[in-house]
Amino acid sequence: MAAVVIACLASGVWWLSQLPMFTLRTVRVDSVHATGLQHVNKLTLRAGVVGRIKGNFFTTNLEQVRTAFEAVPWVRRATVRREWPDQLIVEVEEHEALGTWGEDGRLLSVKGDVFTANLAEADEDHPLPALDGPEGSEKEVLARFIELRAMFAPIALVPEKLDLSNRYAWTVKLDNGMSVALGREQDKTTFKQRVQRLVGIYPQLANRLQDGIDTIDMRYQNGLALSAAALVLPDDPHKPVKAVAKKAVKPNSRSTSSKIKQRQ
Repeated sequence: MAAVVIACLASGVWWLSQLPMFTLRTVRVDSVHATGLQHVNKLTLRAGVVGRIKGNFFTTNLEQVRTAFEAVPWVRRATVRREWPDQLIVEVEEHEALGTWGEDGRLLSVKGDVFTANLAEADEDHPLPALDGPEGSEKEVLARFIELRAMFAPIALVPEKLDLSNRYAWTVKLDNGMSVALGREQDKTTFKQRVQRLVGIYPQLANRLQDGIDTIDMRYQNGLALSAAALVLPDDPHKPVKAVAKKAVKPNSRSTSSKIKQRQ
């Protein structure tokens, strides 16, 4: 008898759930932030996903709806909930691009997520820095890039490119065109000390080499090597830099490549 009652109740609930009043009539898209959505158009987003939603207020699979919204470019995260009696409320969080990642047109967000979107939309406000590193190093590269922006600020230089090689050696290119080899981190202080040493001496170098510096190698324990023209960084970041002879320098003329050793 109890089984019959339960079956009747279930049948009644199913019948009620199929009534037209529970047909989904509205899918409302909101931003999780008060600033709204910058790269995702609500109408376009809703139109592109609504046609793939199956079921009514009771039977729609919210997880499938969430996945459909998160598959849209620029959408980092979506949450979906029902609102009685015929609505779905979707809250969307967008990616905020910090820079490009790698050489295949992907972007890196301010939270360290790699995603794919229209690059033209990403850098419409300002050019994006180029970041790269081994798979899984995204958040580490992001953290180092943020540190470098703060560390180079006192000498009015801005990182434009940061690369972590497969051997975990760092190279940063600045907005004055100078490329800096920072090498591998031997301990927790190596990276910071090398940058601080460069920041401390850079004003003197810039004053002496007013034509500009092409490369600086900070991998020396007690000094640095630099090039204004003929000195280039090697392909292997663990080999010391070597001068490349271009032409003889006349007496009393200034050489275009220099090597400086400092006592710490």
